[in-house]
Amino acid sequence: MRRHVVPLPPADAPPVSNTRLAMIVLITGESMLFAGLIGMYLVFRLSARTWPPPDQPRLPLGLTALNSAVLLASAFPLTRALGAMRRGEAADGVARRVELTALLGTVFLAIQGAEWARLVRHGLTLGSGTYGGSFYVLIGCHALHVLAAVTWLAVVAVLARRGAFTRVRHAALEMCALYWYFVCGLWAVLFPLVYLY
Repeated sequence: MRRHVVPLPPADAPPVSNTRLAMIVLITGESMLFAGLIGMYLVFRLSARTWPPPDQPRLPLGLTALNSAVLLASAFPLTRALGAMRRGEAADGVARRVELTALLGTVFLAIQGAEWARLVRHGLTLGSGTYGGSFYVLIGCHALHVLAAVTWLAVVAVLARRGAFTRVRHAALEMCALYWYFVCGLWAVLFPLVYLY
């Protein structure tokens, strides 16, 4: 006697993909790291009688405001690249937009590096007290995250040029965009806290 096997119904897709869940966990962990660093900065800032100390150079507000605009503007071509990929547009256009985002991120890092070199020449170093130490630890940690994100963007741009993404398969581009939005949003908090407050 033959048994009749009933096929299982197709499994429903999970409400949140594994890649998106991994990115949520990563960004949550990074947010906790920066919450601790911001807390450290605020403790030093609020306990100091004068901030910055009178013998330390002032941070370059105008240049950093311009640099902030460069970083925040970099989110727009990436958003357009993601939208173009979802619409199934040509890979070259997507890659160009991702490359533009990576270029703007690189410009942000270069300007920040030049700013730091000038500050070091004027005496603001990691060893120049809590002001210098907290500045370089907090802003330097963000710069490392931007560097990692720019590297990721460069890899995604190469993959896009090679046609690795399709209208339905572009998780790497989407997760890269989420991480880039995170580093841009984080700078929107750090810039006023460190440079304006």
